[in-house]
Amino acid sequence: MDFGVVLQCHPPSARTIALTRLAESHGFSHVWTFDSHVLWQEPYVLFAQMLAETRRVTVGPMVTNPATRDWTVTASLYATLNEMYGNRTICGIGRGDSAVRVTGGKPTTLRDLRESVNVIRELGNSREVEINGSTVRFPWSSGSSLPVWVAAYGPKALALTGEIADGFILQLADLDIASWMIDTVRSAASDAGRDPYDVKFCVAAPMYVGDDLDHQRDQSRWFGGMVGNHVADIVERYGTDGSIPAALTDYIKTREGYDYNQHGQVGNTHADFVSDEIVDRFCVLGTVEDHLTKLEALGKLGVDQFAGYLQHDNKEETMRMYGEHIIPTLTRGGVAVRKEQ
Repeated sequence: MDFGVVLQCHPPSARTIALTRLAESHGFSHVWTFDSHVLWQEPYVLFAQMLAETRRVTVGPMVTNPATRDWTVTASLYATLNEMYGNRTICGIGRGDSAVRVTGGKPTTLRDLRESVNVIRELGNSREVEINGSTVRFPWSSGSSLPVWVAAYGPKALALTGEIADGFILQLADLDIASWMIDTVRSAASDAGRDPYDVKFCVAAPMYVGDDLDHQRDQSRWFGGMVGNHVADIVERYGTDGSIPAALTDYIKTREGYDYNQHGQVGNTHADFVSDEIVDRFCVLGTVEDHLTKLEALGKLGVDQFAGYLQHDNKEETMRMYGEHIIPTLTRGGVAVRKEQ
């Protein structure tokens, strides 16, 4: 199992760069950032410096979308970074959330998501692609390598992920929901004639190591509110007729709204509906032993990477505990297992 961290692009930018260096020093393989250019700083500018000051980590957005940039511009950003720093980028992409909603927009269609993945991946891998009837290729790019991982929740988006994506990003760590979604993506991949095990699986959720569970829950409750936005879209589209696990949809029944100006922030007042039970299910909290137990279970489901959100007051210590106690214990053959004592 690989391990990543997920950062917000809060100023000062030097803080984001410093956390990236620290993540690499503690053995994390990936550093992801939010991509919401109005709420926070522009991530692709930061990626260049994050790569310049590290040697091994892979960087990318969790997640970008097809709406806020021309797809060829997005692909060019990755291909340029790969030429500058080696192939150390990854594209996480979804239909769009805060980056589009904060300016009054809506998530894109699945059709646009499908087409954008194709354009970004082909150009980002130094290949040609058809765009609006024209054949396009970056004449200056050769040898660039860019995996594209899709973030999804609903049945149709999960099916699309299985059909086309290099990886699947699930933004919650509930074991039952993860099992259902992984099975759904793998089935879609198989139906599309792909090897279902060619699709990598990343679970992304807040991680906080410590003894005060009540404090950890308060620092992580925002996440249930963020996930609730996507779940509300699913319920609006599909209802609650059983096609979606009740474990995913039931918790938003008392949800009343969401303020994107508090998006991803501790103390989000629109996350009060999120119970302690949901926080525990969706996040990875508690002692080192608690983290080991949950991550082992995720590994057995087929999760290839755990990416921990660090939107709380204990970033450095949590990364240190992972680097000293958790990552060394849970790495063998791509499956999270305890090393023999």
